[in-house]
Amino acid sequence: MTEDLRFPVGRFDPSARPDPAHVPRWIDEIAEAPARLRAAVEGLSDEQLDTPYRPGGWSVRQVVHHLADSHMNALARFKLALTEDEPTIKPYDEAAWAELEDTRATPPEVSLTLLDALHRRWVALLRSLGPDELARTFRHPETGRSVRLDAAVGLYAWHGRHHVAHVAGLRERMGWG
Repeated sequence: MTEDLRFPVGRFDPSARPDPAHVPRWIDEIAEAPARLRAAVEGLSDEQLDTPYRPGGWSVRQVVHHLADSHMNALARFKLALTEDEPTIKPYDEAAWAELEDTRATPPEVSLTLLDALHRRWVALLRSLGPDELARTFRHPETGRSVRLDAAVGLYAWHGRHHVAHVAGLRERMGWG
C-alpha cells in the first residue's frame, strides 16, 4: 500500500512481461474481487456511498459501478481476442460513464450482484486458457499497443485491488469501521 490516494496499491506497469507463474494467482484475485468489494462497501449508508474516495475522485457508489462497467468490457475484450485475430477493441469514456444516472443513483447491490455472476463466467474462461490462448492479443486504439491476454489478466487483477483499496482506504480514514 502507498500513501497516494489515487494509486493506493501503486501504479500498474503495462510494460512488464508477465511471468506465467503469476497468472493463476491473478486469476484467483479476479475471482475474489467481487467478495472483497462487497466487504469493502458492507454497511455503508447512502451518504457514505456518495462520498468521494479522494478529493476530486469518484464516489464509492461510482467506484462500484465502474468496476462492473470495466469488467464487462474486459470479458468482451478477452472473448474477442480469443475468437478474432488481434481485434481492435472499443474504448469507452470511463469518466462519462461514471456520470450517467445509472452509476450515480443505482444501489451498489445491483453492480455487486452483476460482478458476482460476471466474475464467475470470466474466471471459468480464464482458468480454461492455456499458454497459446494467453499469448493472444487485442489492440487498444488509444495507445496503438497490442495487449497480450496474460498481461491483461494482471491488469484486471490489479484493477480490482486498486479500487477495493480506494474504498477500504476511505473507510479507514473516515473511521467507518
